[in-house]
Amino acid sequence: MAHDGPVTLPSFPRLESLPVLEHLDLVAPPVADALASWPAADRAAVVAIDPDLADTAALTAEYELPLAASGNCVVVAGRRAGEERTAACVVRADTRADVNTLVRRLLDVRKATFLPMERAVEESGMEHGGITPVGLPATWRVLVDERLLDEPVVVLGSGVRRSKLLLPGSTLGDLPRAEVVPALGV
Repeated sequence: MAHDGPVTLPSFPRLESLPVLEHLDLVAPPVADALASWPAADRAAVVAIDPDLADTAALTAEYELPLAASGNCVVVAGRRAGEERTAACVVRADTRADVNTLVRRLLDVRKATFLPMERAVEESGMEHGGITPVGLPATWRVLVDERLLDEPVVVLGSGVRRSKLLLPGSTLGDLPRAEVVPALGV
């Protein structure tokens, strides 16, 4: 939601936060499109990073970021009655998505597996290592671990490897189609 007065951008000491709505050139096109219509986008920042540091372990080590504040997004799919069901699961980097039990049950499929990287990249319009819950295909569910909402700042992909989004954790539940799930990460 829009705020009166100046907005303090989410930040970490070793990263330069820029207002994302003024720097949409730093994010993938589907992410830019989604941010342009998301009411909480005025509270989001984008930070430019070295693309070689886009993976969580390298990023958190280089920029001294807490793993609990890093939101990893994995894409999972399964089939039921010939229909594919896909979900992006966003969990803290110090956990992993409970794909075999919780996600499988939420998707109501017999078996849930990670979507092959090539398909995830092609269907999302985002780069591997940059996939984010912002701007995903409308047919995908967006499952967000409830614990991320408690983080003051969450680091997410931006759709490209050369930048990251910083969001107040409390805004993750307001993303389009977001379903907040307790204990999504184990």
